[in-house]
Amino acid sequence: MTGVQTCALPICFPVTINCAEELIKFIKQKLHSKINAVIPTHFHEDCLGGLASFHQYKIPSFGNFCTIEFAKVNNVVAPQNGFNDSIRLNIGNTYAIVKYFGQGHTMDNVVGYFPNDNILFGGCLIKELDATKGYLGDANVGEWSNTVEKIKHQYPNVKKVIPGHGEIGGKDLLDYTIKLFKTN
Repeated sequence: MTGVQTCALPICFPVTINCAEELIKFIKQKLHSKINAVIPTHFHEDCLGGLASFHQYKIPSFGNFCTIEFAKVNNVVAPQNGFNDSIRLNIGNTYAIVKYFGQGHTMDNVVGYFPNDNILFGGCLIKELDATKGYLGDANVGEWSNTVEKIKHQYPNVKKVIPGHGEIGGKDLLDYTIKLFKTN
């Protein structure tokens, strides 16, 4: 099909099989795009819940090895392909970098960065403005700010920041998250 766009999706939102199906159909039918890959940002259900749908459509999934291990321990569908600290995925004539910076929301949380557009997908590691700390059951609260500071340092030109839940923002989301979890 001429003019088909391609994309890779770092995901973190309330995902079920039905939601994933709707998303896949929307991207294919309405956006006329091909999904090259899907990258769950961590092992929680809001990232892995619809992964089986992507696999049914032969869309490869990638996760850091820690995410894969946690998925197996929790008896949920795991990403098919693993990486250690980072992976670069080609998307048409551009690319995305998915990287682990340290613990925060979970031990395995990764972020996706699209350097050509200076867009950071932070997953649940990054909070929207005025958000509460949220679920901390698998968190390392003591390291959370340090991890986000590393991200901010690594990507100083970021313009848009997409949290796992909530409103899109700019660098202010990084600053807010750092402040929210800063230990004094």
